[in-house]
Amino acid sequence: MGKRTNTAKWMENQRRWQINVQKDGVRRSFTSSKPGRTGQREANAKADAWLDDGITDSSYRISRIYVDYLDDLKARSGESNWRPEDSRWRNWILPEIGQLKLSNLTEQHLQNVINKAATAGKSKKHLKNIRSDLYAFCKYCRKRKASNLNPENVVVPDAAPVGIRKILQPEDLLKLFTIDTTMLCGKRQKDAFIYAYRFHVATGLRPGELLGLKWSDIKNNVVHVQRSINVLGEETRGKNKNADRSFYLNDLTKSILEKQREDTAEGEYVFPRITENGYWRRLKKYCASNELPMVSAYEMRHTFISIIQQLPESDIKAIVGHSRSMDTFGVYAHSVDGRKASIAAGIEKVFDEIISK
Repeated sequence: MGKRTNTAKWMENQRRWQINVQKDGVRRSFTSSKPGRTGQREANAKADAWLDDGITDSSYRISRIYVDYLDDLKARSGESNWRPEDSRWRNWILPEIGQLKLSNLTEQHLQNVINKAATAGKSKKHLKNIRSDLYAFCKYCRKRKASNLNPENVVVPDAAPVGIRKILQPEDLLKLFTIDTTMLCGKRQKDAFIYAYRFHVATGLRPGELLGLKWSDIKNNVVHVQRSINVLGEETRGKNKNADRSFYLNDLTKSILEKQREDTAEGEYVFPRITENGYWRRLKKYCASNELPMVSAYEMRHTFISIIQQLPESDIKAIVGHSRSMDTFGVYAHSVDGRKASIAAGIEKVFDEIISK
C-alpha cells in the first residue's frame, strides 16, 4: 500500500467525499459522490491506487479515454489501420461499455462485447480483431497509468462462424492463363491488368504488395518485396515484419513479367498504378466477363496457397511472408538462395500441371 495517513472527508457544500494526498512533491485530490462509507472507501481506493502505481484518470468514462486513445493510434499508424479499428469501436465496443467508468471495467465487460458481436453473427476473424482492439486499449490505459487491467481470459466463442474464402479451381486457372480479354464498354478488349492477375495468383503476393512492386525491386531473377499500397493508395512498409522478404522467379513468373514489359510503357511500377479497391473492381469485371468465380483480390492469394499446399509448410510460409525466421535468410545467403530456387521450381511444377493441359 501507499503512504496514505489520512482518510477521505465528507465535503457538505460539494456533496462528495474528498481526500488530498501527496507523492514526490505532487499533490492530488480524489473524490467520490457516492453516499455513506462506500463513497469514502472509493475515494480512499483512488488515492491508494495513485500512491501505489501512479494510477490516475480511472474515474473517466471509457468513451472519454477512447478519444485520447484514437488520437494516439492516429499518431503512430496510417489511416488504413486506425479507420477499421475506429469502426469496430463505434459499432461494437462503445455502445456496450462506452459509458462505463474505467475504474469499473472488468474482463467480463470485455467478454460481453465479444459475446454480443458473436450473437450478431460476426465472423471469428472479426471477433479476434475486436479482442485485439480491446487488448490494445487496455495496454494504452496501463501505459497512461489510468488502469491496471491486463486482460488474459477474454475468448472468442468456438462456435463463431469462420469466413469461407472462394478460390479459383484448376479449370478456372486454365482460363486465366489463356484468356486475356475483358468486356469493356460493350466490347471485348485486352485487359490492362491481365498480367497482374496472373502474377498475383502465381506468386501469392498480398494485393497491396503486388500493386507496390517496382521494376527496381527485381534483380537477378529475385523479387524483393519492400512496400505495399493500401486501400487508400498510401505506400506502407507492409503488413508485418515478415512482409519484407524476397523470392525467386521461375520460368512462369519471368514470362509473365516479360510480357508485362512488352505490353506497357516504361515506368517505375511493374503494374499500372491503382488502389487496391480499384484493382478488385477490375478483377471482378474480368471474372464476370469470362465466367469465373467472383473472387476478391485477397482470394487470389488464397488460391495460390491452396494450389501449392502440397509443398512443405515451411516453404509456403517463406514465400508468402508468414515465417518468423525470415531474418536468417540474410545470414545464410548461399544455402537460402538455393532453397529459394528450389521453392520457385516446385511452384512452377504445380502450375505447369494445371495450365499446360
